[in-house]
Amino acid sequence: LAAVFRRPAWDISFHINMDAAALIGTDTFRDGHVEFRPGPVYCCARNGGFGILDEINMARNEALAVLHSVDFRRAIDVPGYERVPLADDTRFIATMNHNYAGTRELNEALASRFIVIQMPPAAEDDLRKIIRDQFPDMNKKYNNHFTMLFMDFRKKCESGELTAKAMDLRGMLDAICLIRKGIQARDALDLCITNKIFDIYEQELIRDMIYARIPARLGISEVFD
Repeated sequence: LAAVFRRPAWDISFHINMDAAALIGTDTFRDGHVEFRPGPVYCCARNGGFGILDEINMARNEALAVLHSVDFRRAIDVPGYERVPLADDTRFIATMNHNYAGTRELNEALASRFIVIQMPPAAEDDLRKIIRDQFPDMNKKYNNHFTMLFMDFRKKCESGELTAKAMDLRGMLDAICLIRKGIQARDALDLCITNKIFDIYEQELIRDMIYARIPARLGISEVFD
């Protein structure tokens, strides 16, 4: 969106040390005197653009309070300095993964300030495109094999036979990266998917699914053109 509208963007990752001062800005000592060092929300308000609030459901209440004033008041108070009006083209986009460990529910005051887009699970054709975009030199046959393997995991998760941990697209892509580095496909999938599951029954079920789709001794020369 920033590229389409030709506006700057600031990525703001919420973590345990992210507080109001880190978002708005704080005093710093430079060249023998104290001056204000602007934070990403301050820069976004001043310049107009997109503030991407990553993993907002991990944010502390102190950090979230900064965002409450940018809705109807369209301004940010900088303690000890000034009130900064938001530029007209300032926008904030928050991202979150619901129900992950370590996250929490958003409070109503914050959630009501956003419109919500729920992203559906990637369809089969979309998965093929994701793998093709990441690995354009993978041959079509094994692009389909890895896509169908992931779809097998999803079906087992939906039926309750596996936990959602098995449906790890990042792990699948990491496994393909290891195959490109010379590790055999079954071993790579074990390292990046199977071994992340600590229930023995689930491990055996996942391994059986991998063996049903992925031939033994499959390696880089067969997977990539």
